[in-house]
Amino acid sequence: MNAETLKFITREALNDLPVQRYEGPIHFVDTPALLHAARLDILGERALGFDTETRPAFSKGESYLPSIVQVATANGVHIFPLRYTDTHDLLGEMLAAQNIAKIGVALAYDLRTLKQVLPFQERHIVDLGIIAKRHRYEQTGVRNLAGLLMGYRIPKGAKTTNWSAPHLTPAQIAYAATDAWVCRELYLKFEAVGMIVGAHGPAG
Repeated sequence: MNAETLKFITREALNDLPVQRYEGPIHFVDTPALLHAARLDILGERALGFDTETRPAFSKGESYLPSIVQVATANGVHIFPLRYTDTHDLLGEMLAAQNIAKIGVALAYDLRTLKQVLPFQERHIVDLGIIAKRHRYEQTGVRNLAGLLMGYRIPKGAKTTNWSAPHLTPAQIAYAATDAWVCRELYLKFEAVGMIVGAHGPAG
């Protein structure tokens, strides 16, 4: 595939691609020591993959707030269970940092609902879907973009599981980490092929 020219991928072609999951370090931030380590790693980065997961609603009128935030750095993925309010200060500081790009796809809803959990004023948010649309990509979801630009398929099996459960399964943790990681990988790819320049790139 030529990532610079192919702007559409069929479901069949996507399903034929090799599956790729994140295989690096994953830190489930539920202790002061892990929170301190996450702070040092995250606030020292220039580009962070960012996503949230929310318990799915299956009935009319039913809705839930985000349960976890996952953040990918060059060194690993940190998963923050939002029920641990000690994580909120770091997440707010990260989201407000002008010198750190927070990267994801379709982030408006994530940010809007996350503000109902913790206060923050977001700065330097990079939505890959918006950038892809400007470059005339017909599909702007994270899985289609990964197929088009990275040549692999991101699994989505755990998406509709219960993210507010007291203990997440290994499959849930791997899914959440992969979603944040691939957003950072796509950002680096966007940079490499010239899709991110000037104001869209990380400051500082």
